[in-house]
Amino acid sequence: MNIAVLGSGGREHAIVWALAASARCNSLYAIPGNGGSEDVAENVSGLDICDATALVGFCRDHAIDLVVIGPEAPLVAGVADVLRDAGVLVFGPDAYGAQLEGSKAFSKCFMEDNNIPTAAYRSFDNKNEALAYVREMGAPIVVKADGLAAGKGVIVADDIKTAEDAVEECFAGAFGEAGQRVVIEECLSGPECSLLAFVCGGQAHCMVTAQDHKRAFDGDMGPNTGGMGVYSPVPFVTADDMAAMRQSMELAAAACARPPFPLDYRGVLYGGFMLTAAGPRMLEFNARFGDPETQVILPRLETDLVDIMEAVAKGNPHAIDLTWSNQPAVCVVLASEGYPGSYETGKVILGVDDAEALEGVRVFHAGTKRNTDGELLTAGGRVLDVVALGDTLEEARARAYEACELINFEGKQYRTDIGAQLTADCMQYK
Repeated sequence: MNIAVLGSGGREHAIVWALAASARCNSLYAIPGNGGSEDVAENVSGLDICDATALVGFCRDHAIDLVVIGPEAPLVAGVADVLRDAGVLVFGPDAYGAQLEGSKAFSKCFMEDNNIPTAAYRSFDNKNEALAYVREMGAPIVVKADGLAAGKGVIVADDIKTAEDAVEECFAGAFGEAGQRVVIEECLSGPECSLLAFVCGGQAHCMVTAQDHKRAFDGDMGPNTGGMGVYSPVPFVTADDMAAMRQSMELAAAACARPPFPLDYRGVLYGGFMLTAAGPRMLEFNARFGDPETQVILPRLETDLVDIMEAVAKGNPHAIDLTWSNQPAVCVVLASEGYPGSYETGKVILGVDDAEALEGVRVFHAGTKRNTDGELLTAGGRVLDVVALGDTLEEARARAYEACELINFEGKQYRTDIGAQLTADCMQYK
């Protein structure tokens, strides 16, 4: 198959890496790709991944059999709809289904309507009404920008002043149009867990569990980011937890295959759960692979990814049979100094080959590019995803951090505690 993958981050590098390993993959394109994807795919610059018309032309010119949409923005923009109308096979939901991520208010209503356990909430288009609700409910409380905010539009407020400031910032445009409506919900407590599923034909084929680390600094301090590290599986998830999370994902998948959804959901549905004392509660849905969760999930996948994505895109759930490696995986994100705030790019990166020479280590590129001399440079806030497999989580973690030490660029910053709280979390949860 000739395959095109839309996106330029670590998630997309992991996807093209997994697709390239398939004997069924012929020509493989990354649009636009990055400094790492070009090793396994042909990078294509100059195309806007939200310009569906241009993408249709590219697919026709290059005889593309399958398009895989990585980020949320083109999904919400309806790129999958236009490609499908043009006869192109697409892995990714239509615009209606993408609202599960594109609008938190839509997603919360969807959860309510389909009996998916979640936090109590209200949504507001009026700032003063939102502020009044915050004062009425008290803290802790969670304030969310309704729309897409690159993973940064969620504020967990431990006091009323922080919640009020979050509401003010949303309506003042801190998250652009995404913040012109806010969702305010009760603050749940417990460890978080991500469960992704391949969804089509009203069925959910769940993947392995993962736990992301959103905060910028050690000890879960600092602002939320797009994700600073992740591990898989999550060992403190009980059999009862897993059954409850699977049920939520299955309820969602079934609902996505009936009206008002115009087409059954065909892609990845990401469930972000809080494991509360009362059982798992859905925090949010994403309409695509998680980033950086993908970077630890796909290296553990033993089934041919081309086969899976083709079956999903065709709406054929019975052709999906997932098998997984028993080896745990740990990913540590190397970021630019200042991220998630302002940061500089164009710093020379050294040592990636040395890191990948270590047993069980793979480095996915998140924000990199090459200059005319072939040097690898930083080109984003999150720069590299250092992934390691091991016989135990502890071994995988040690390998990942050994690899991190071998990679250098000016301003390199990363969390040193990815997975370090695992034992404590297990004990606390029990």
